[in-house]
Amino acid sequence: MKKVDDFRFQLGQNEYVPIVLGGMGVNISTPKLAQAIASLGGIGHVSDAMLPAVIDQKFGTSFVKNKLQRYRDNLKNPDKSIVKFDLGELAEATRLHISSAMDTKKGMGAIFVNCMEKLTMGNPLETLKVRLDAAMDAGIDGITLSAGLHLRTFSLIQNHRRFLDVKLGIIVSSLRALQLFLRKNAKIGRLPDYVIVEGPLAGGHLGFGAGDWRKHDLLVIVKEILAFLAGENLKIPIIPAGGIFSGSECVHFLEMGCSAVQVATRFSIAQESGVPDKVKQEYFKAREEDIVVNTVSPTGYPMRMLQRSPAIGASNRPNCEAFGYLLDEAGHCSYIDAYHKINDKAASNKERLPVNERTCLCTHMRNFKVWTCGQNTYRLRETACQLEDGTWEQPSAEHIFRDYQFSTNYEVHPPPQGEK
Repeated sequence: MKKVDDFRFQLGQNEYVPIVLGGMGVNISTPKLAQAIASLGGIGHVSDAMLPAVIDQKFGTSFVKNKLQRYRDNLKNPDKSIVKFDLGELAEATRLHISSAMDTKKGMGAIFVNCMEKLTMGNPLETLKVRLDAAMDAGIDGITLSAGLHLRTFSLIQNHRRFLDVKLGIIVSSLRALQLFLRKNAKIGRLPDYVIVEGPLAGGHLGFGAGDWRKHDLLVIVKEILAFLAGENLKIPIIPAGGIFSGSECVHFLEMGCSAVQVATRFSIAQESGVPDKVKQEYFKAREEDIVVNTVSPTGYPMRMLQRSPAIGASNRPNCEAFGYLLDEAGHCSYIDAYHKINDKAASNKERLPVNERTCLCTHMRNFKVWTCGQNTYRLRETACQLEDGTWEQPSAEHIFRDYQFSTNYEVHPPPQGEK
């Protein structure tokens, strides 16, 4: 039986082990985790979600505090239209994060950044352009465009000096989404260097309707896209993602013509992951029935998470003055509406009522209280050793990578107990 190591991913002039680490945010796919993947010859993603807050925690900067000070007088106002990010600070935070990943990168692999269009930040086009430009300035190897159709994104950065140099990819969940992207960008004359096809079993936000994600299958979508590209004579590498748990599952996609496979869930509990240790244990404890797809995200996308996530039903006041990553250009976020619909009625009693309709992703993702996960999270116990106190040891990123690279017969293997 073939192994993943029998294949290689040719991207431009470079060759990689065909394993891509998904860009899990907020700061789950850390620079340290991405570096570990790159050192082994694969491609590791970092996420640029909420970078000002991430950089404050990592380097002791004051981006969040500075923004809060500018808009403190607006805290109790449900109208957030005046709240904007300082573009210079946003660029600096992005450069610091990407540089921390790139400056000490080793090995023959690459590090890409996952950039979400749904992080509209009160100024969708300008903030997106700043994030992309700063990432390229800091030397990122590639950019994966996610959480949106990105129909205007290439045009935003086409004048950057690295536009033709940096690898640019797009995440889609349907053939139609890819066709829209290609049609919109035809005049620019720049095809994506790769396409990640994310299926319905992925973690976090899903690119499907809230009620119909169960109707879709990653294998079917991938076959449709491969057939379309062949018919159009387009040689764009396809990378399936979502629910791929073993090396043998990777091989199945590689044998059908995919160039690489993106994986994430198993790396969420790696030693190098940014998930706090206590939350990793919640992932290990999860049963299949604990994993739900709900509509609490203000983005409008359905979202997969553990149903015990503390953010579900929380009642925190919107803190867009400090964060505000999901504000649209009019300063609107559906969590603000949901919060005030419930709590304006309770104001006279000076109490905050649970907000079940939506959750404040900005606050709760920053504090790791939204426990996003892939559908196969309940299988993580197969990949680790349990200690006498009932907790689970965290495997290293290298062990997880090697298990994908060399395992056969759909097996997954925990490391020997106590191995570092």
